[in-house]
Amino acid sequence: MADTRFKPVVALVGRTNVGKSTLFNRLTRSRAALVANISGLTRDRHYGEGRVGDYPYIVVDTGGFEPVATRGILVEMARQTAQAIAESDVVIFLVDGREGINAHDHEIARLLRKSGQRVLLAVNKAEGMRDHAGLAQFHELGLGEPHPISAAHGDGVSALADEALAPLLAEQAAEAAGPDSGAAGEEGAPDHRIKLAIAGRPNVGKSTLINTLVGEERVIAYDLPGTTRDAIEIEFERGDRRYTLIDTAGLRRRGKVFETVEKFSVIKTLQAIEAANVVLLLIDASDGISDQDAHIAGFITETGRALVVGLNKWDAIDREQREWVQREYERKLRFLSFARVLNLSALKGQGVGPVLKAVDAAHAAAFAKLSTPKLTRTLQAAVEQQPPPRKGIFRPKMRYAHQGGQNPPRIIIHGNALDAVPDSYRRYLEGQFREAFKLAGTPLSVEFKTSHNPYLKDES
Repeated sequence: MADTRFKPVVALVGRTNVGKSTLFNRLTRSRAALVANISGLTRDRHYGEGRVGDYPYIVVDTGGFEPVATRGILVEMARQTAQAIAESDVVIFLVDGREGINAHDHEIARLLRKSGQRVLLAVNKAEGMRDHAGLAQFHELGLGEPHPISAAHGDGVSALADEALAPLLAEQAAEAAGPDSGAAGEEGAPDHRIKLAIAGRPNVGKSTLINTLVGEERVIAYDLPGTTRDAIEIEFERGDRRYTLIDTAGLRRRGKVFETVEKFSVIKTLQAIEAANVVLLLIDASDGISDQDAHIAGFITETGRALVVGLNKWDAIDREQREWVQREYERKLRFLSFARVLNLSALKGQGVGPVLKAVDAAHAAAFAKLSTPKLTRTLQAAVEQQPPPRKGIFRPKMRYAHQGGQNPPRIIIHGNALDAVPDSYRRYLEGQFREAFKLAGTPLSVEFKTSHNPYLKDES
């Protein structure tokens, strides 16, 4: 089952050239940013994922911070950093252990003290300074005990991350161990509200759709891109089902994000998608299918979330435009073939009725229990109908299949020489399993596990 906890956010703050990016790479283990191809991420700032034990968290690398700047790009960078501080769960303030304290460090420390956020002071480039008297000067910043680290060599970085995340992870562990944790319904489905995130570009009608679903003006809907600044959760019930709707801020193209609050709402949108059970990707049909729609869809599928696609403002386009949109959908979003596509008008309420039914079906598919006997029979029938291609003189032999996880469903196939199975055949099997188990609306992972041959001699 996928982890639906909100990931804590750690912001790295400091003046220029103190090693923030080096620490970012160390914390994220040099992995690519969470959404390298999604809007709202500018060159002066990076988002990545770190991990403490089994708990992931988001790291934000900010630009060099000069809070006393009065003009130019430095002012904008200071505003962005201030917003990152406000939206983080914990701030790591990085200073240079070799250069010591300067006026900028004092200004940043003053702002951090006023922010009320939890702050850890990290003294970088402190190789050999752990018990050195040179650390004493950093106490005058008024931010508690300085933590000597070396971002370049990794010294003290793990301990710093552990201390930064410890209170947040303890809180999550306490929630997970609560009396209601792990409760399940009679059929094994999760006994909780369906968390539905409405995602998409700005001004595609996300807030309008939520107002229509709920039946009242619960969120601001205004014809201005970027009206929503945060992920807003709304609880409601329809029939015997309970839902939590999450209205997210729109994700813009790179270079099209001008306001500070919009830039950092990307964090909230990523968290909302990852914390949801189902995501409704809303697309403005009158504006066509953009590359940005494809980028957002790609991130949703990478997280493994169940998905429903809504083509909004369908009433605003004529027959010729509708045919063009459908062709563009097939061309740019072909990888979403598992998701149900609904044509609707959130403003007029047309086509909105099937939305929650599609969400329910996608949620049920994501948490479906797949019996091993039926999986194996489906596998055998698929192989009999179309055997896997040979590789050299060997043909992969598939013996049985079982379920390896839920949300998204994960099917593991055991056999011999399965390393040679091409992706095209994997997709063929995925289609066979989807049809047999009616798995519409959820990504599906098909994995191969080759059995060890005890008669194969070890040549090492």
